[in-house]
Amino acid sequence: MDELLLRLEKIEKLLLNQNLMQKEVLNFNEACDYLELSQSHLYKLTSSGAIPHYKPNGKKIYFKRSELDDWVLRHRTATTDEIESQVMDNLLKSRRAKS
Repeated sequence: MDELLLRLEKIEKLLLNQNLMQKEVLNFNEACDYLELSQSHLYKLTSSGAIPHYKPNGKKIYFKRSELDDWVLRHRTATTDEIESQVMDNLLKSRRAKS
């Protein structure tokens, strides 16, 4: 019986996630789930203007899912190989400039 309940909960979560992926505009709680952030952290991001959001009536906060995707992808960390390649490029440029 416990296994059946676990499977049903998993199916319910998958359905909710699928619904979330089809929505273009997310409310605050949906955005927390989508970004896997706590409510307090997302609120700090909105109050500091660090994340794009909408407040049509000055109270409830909404988010455009595509803008959240863009925001997440803007904060990319370079790989070690990319950093090493940039360092080598800069060294070669500085040597050429000295010549």
